[in-house]
Amino acid sequence: MDMVNLTIDGVQVQAPAGSTVLEAARLAGIHIPTLCYLKDVNQIGACRMCVVDTGARALSAACVMPVSEGMKVRTNTAAVREARKVNLELILSAHDRKCLTCVRNKNCELQTLAENLGVRDIPFEGAVNSYEPDLSSPSIERDASKCIQCRRCVATCHNVQGVGVIGQVNRGFNTIIAPAFGKGIGEVACINCGQCVMACPVGALREKDSTKEVFDALNDPEKVVIVQPAPAVRVALGEEFGMPMGTRVTGKMAAALRRMGFDKVFDTNFGADLTIMEEGYELIHRIQEGGVLPMITSCSPGWIKFIEHNFPEFLPNLSSCKSPHQMLGAIIKSYYAKTAGIDPKKIFNVSVMPCIAKKFESKREEMEVNGVRDVDAVITTRELARMIKECGIDFVNLPDESFDDVLGDSTGAGAIFGATGGVMEAALRTVADVLEGKDLQDIDYTAVRGIEGVKEATVTIAGKEIKVAVAHGTGNARKLMERVKNGEADYTFIEVMGCPGGCVTGGGQPIVSAQKRMECDPRQVRAKAIYEEDKDMPIRKSHQNPSIQKLYKEYLGEPNSHLAHELLHTHYTDRSSVR
Repeated sequence: MDMVNLTIDGVQVQAPAGSTVLEAARLAGIHIPTLCYLKDVNQIGACRMCVVDTGARALSAACVMPVSEGMKVRTNTAAVREARKVNLELILSAHDRKCLTCVRNKNCELQTLAENLGVRDIPFEGAVNSYEPDLSSPSIERDASKCIQCRRCVATCHNVQGVGVIGQVNRGFNTIIAPAFGKGIGEVACINCGQCVMACPVGALREKDSTKEVFDALNDPEKVVIVQPAPAVRVALGEEFGMPMGTRVTGKMAAALRRMGFDKVFDTNFGADLTIMEEGYELIHRIQEGGVLPMITSCSPGWIKFIEHNFPEFLPNLSSCKSPHQMLGAIIKSYYAKTAGIDPKKIFNVSVMPCIAKKFESKREEMEVNGVRDVDAVITTRELARMIKECGIDFVNLPDESFDDVLGDSTGAGAIFGATGGVMEAALRTVADVLEGKDLQDIDYTAVRGIEGVKEATVTIAGKEIKVAVAHGTGNARKLMERVKNGEADYTFIEVMGCPGGCVTGGGQPIVSAQKRMECDPRQVRAKAIYEEDKDMPIRKSHQNPSIQKLYKEYLGEPNSHLAHELLHTHYTDRSSVR
């Protein structure tokens, strides 16, 4: 690799040719503030917070300025500091500064910059645009009054997710980031993935808040309130309480939920094991009986809505399985309600999800059985953290507690659903055992792990080669599906997760600042914790879960039975008319 020699604040630095001054400074441990910059997503030099002195007539934006041999950069001159401060004051002058009541208070990049740059007053007074929040989506709220025009959300929606439903609308001072033609975010082909929320440095985009609905249910003596947290929540929730990224807080999370007043604390990992039973046997049936292939996983609601809008011809390829939390919701209101002697209509099911698309999914008309909704409310990891804090619970010092039997029992296969490739690997563990007719010991399918956008592998099971593919992020999924559509790829099984990195970096997870993302990759750190959770489980295959076996023996009969289809399977909708 060709290297370039330069000097930054008197420090001799070597940086790869083609890198930017911002990247070179980071290598030297020199901090340059940013706002519109988002690593590998948005490098446009628009906010001018990263300006530096390179000896040119004007200050240069470090995020787009390439390094050159012998370059001398100064990042901390009086002129540089003043330029950054004035730029920030101008941004703040048109910003809705209701910080204390903003969901991003204390986790806002604009707020942090104001503190670090010593902004104590706004000398620029003038008109401030005010907009009504867009509440049209069941998952996302958009408040243009807080928007700073950084365009990080636009770049994420267009370039990463390949959805492209938001952009700059109007001109000059009246410019806003919104869908075209005055439509709300819920009226366009938004897939509710929430990656725009994760990209937003302020509070202009947020999840639809469901905490009041859950608190109301907890305070209703007529309701039996049951909760289930997803696999990825337990490796991220701790970050909201100052714990290091990737800390596993499974036991503390169960304890906190119990102290909040939930009547039962079950585990979505049980639903993940159940999904593998249904989806695994569905795949076996399709392979043996000449069914529609490739079969595509259906656990990610953002991906499901994406394919409904963009590739409706592949709807028959989707597994008919509901996602794990919807499956568990249906089992709670049928099997559990029956065994516990509870009227299903009195049960209020709450899912804690890393994904805000689950809010949309839970409201789909398909997600009910005999007029009873599978899941009544979905809260994100962030919302759970806010509720724990509101309850005054000392989360960090909680003792570890377990989930409730039987629907709180799970395996390592259920745990890895949180990482990209996890559903595929969990399914292969069960499918291989069933087709081989024995308990295989080599169960780590590492070829489908990692953060490469599209991963391919060929596994041999019972003498038969099975070609599989894994994609994460709908931008990568689009490329994969185009290849399948054009006959350029031939697979038996495909896993797609709507969010880059899978559920561990879903739209409802703790928001990581752009500066922090330059230091570490949440996809890798949280996924590592997911696989550690798997390794520590005494049982690592879904079909070996005794509670799953009990459920089939006492209630469902066998995988893909008539009752299983009634409760655990669904269908999807062609939405191609909305693009």
